[in-house]
Amino acid sequence: MSERAVKSPLLKKGAVAGFFRKYTMILALILVTMVFNFWPGAEGKILLPANVTALIAENAYVFVLSTGMLLCILTGGNIDLSVGSVLCFSAAIGCTMMANGADPWLSTLVMLLIGLAIGIFQGFWIAKIRVPAFIATLAGMYAFRGFTNVVLDGMRVDVTNQAFLDVFGNGKTSYIPDFIRQSIPSLDAVFTKDNTALAKIIGENFIAKFNVTCMTIGIIGAILFVVIKAINIVKQKKLGIQQSIPGQIISTAIIALMTLWIAFKLSCSRGFPMILIWIGLVLGIYAYITNKTTFGRHLYAVGGNEKATALSGVKTRNVYWLAYANMGLLAGLAGVLTAARAKGIDPVYGEGYEMDAIASCFIGGASAYGGTGKISGMIIGAILMGVINKGMYIIGVDANFQKVIKGLVLLLAVMFDVLSNKKKR
Repeated sequence: MSERAVKSPLLKKGAVAGFFRKYTMILALILVTMVFNFWPGAEGKILLPANVTALIAENAYVFVLSTGMLLCILTGGNIDLSVGSVLCFSAAIGCTMMANGADPWLSTLVMLLIGLAIGIFQGFWIAKIRVPAFIATLAGMYAFRGFTNVVLDGMRVDVTNQAFLDVFGNGKTSYIPDFIRQSIPSLDAVFTKDNTALAKIIGENFIAKFNVTCMTIGIIGAILFVVIKAINIVKQKKLGIQQSIPGQIISTAIIALMTLWIAFKLSCSRGFPMILIWIGLVLGIYAYITNKTTFGRHLYAVGGNEKATALSGVKTRNVYWLAYANMGLLAGLAGVLTAARAKGIDPVYGEGYEMDAIASCFIGGASAYGGTGKISGMIIGAILMGVINKGMYIIGVDANFQKVIKGLVLLLAVMFDVLSNKKKR
C-alpha cells in the first residue's frame, strides 16, 4: 500500500475537522434557530416574517456597536465598556435638540460628533497617557451615564419628527417602497390567493402583500456575493495560495442561501427596512477597512505583536487612538438608530449594550488575545445573540435566566478560543 493511500483518509478527516472548526458558529446558529423553532409551544414563531424583521430592528445597535468593538478587540483584546453610556448621552443631546425644535439632520450630525469627540477623548487617555482601556472606559461608562441623567433630568424625551423616524427608525413608513409592484400593476393579479402554486410557496397570509422589490434586492445581493467569492477563489488559485475550495464553495452557498431566506422573510412582512440599509453600510465599509486598508492591517499587526509592529515603523499608539475614536463615532450612530426606533430616549437606554457588543465579537470568533477576528464572524455572533434573545422571549424564559444563558454562551465561546490558542502554541 502506498504512502499516499495511507495519508489520504487522514487528510480528508483533517479537512472535515478544519471545516467544522472554521464554520462552528454558522452551524451553531442554524442549530440554535432550529431548537427554538421546534421547541414545544413555540410553534415555529421565531421564523415568522414579523419576528425576522423584528430581530433585525431590535439588534441594529448590536451590529453597529459590535463593529466598533471588534476594532478595539483586534488591538490586543481591549474592550470599551462605555459605549452604552455614550450611546445614551449622544442620543439624549440630539433628542433634546429635536424636542426644542432643532433641525433633525443637524441634531443627527451633533449626535455623531458627540460620539466621535468622546471616542477621541477616551482614546487619548488610552493611547497617549497609557491608561488601561478597561479603566478609562469604565470611568467613561459612569461619567457619561451621569451626564445623561443631567441632560434628561431623569425624564424621557420623545421624538416626533417624522422625517427622522422614517430614515432611521422602524415604523410602518420606514421601509423601501415596493417600486416594482407600483410600476407594474399587473403583478397584483399574480400575487393573489387564487395563484395556488405561488400561494403554497409564499403562504396564503403573505402573498397579497409580498414585496417584490425586497426579494429582488436579496437575489441581486446573493448573486453579487457568489460572483465576488468566485473571483477571489480564482485569484487565490492563480497566486498559489493554499485553500480549501470545497469548503469555500459550501460556505458561500450557505451564506447566499441565508441571504435569500432573510430577503424572502422580509418580503413576506413589510419589505426592506431602512434600518437594514444603515446596518449594511456600516458592515460593508468596515469589512473593506479591515480587509483592504493599511489601517486594517495595522489593527491585526498590533494585536498580533505590538512590539514587532512598532519596530517596523508603525505608530502603534495612533492605531489605538483611531480604534477608540471610531468606537465613539459608531456609538453615536447607534444612538441615532436607538432614538429613532424607540421614538425618543430614556435615561436607562444603553445599559448592558456594551456586553451584547463584546459577546457578539467573541462568539463570532474574535480572539481574547487580539489580532484575530472578522466582520463576517461578528455578524454571525450578533445574529446568534439576537436569535437567543428572541427565542428565549418567545418560549417564556425568565429574564434573569436569560442573562445566565447568555453568560454561559459567552464563556463557552471564549473557552473555545483559549483552547484553540493552546493547541496552536
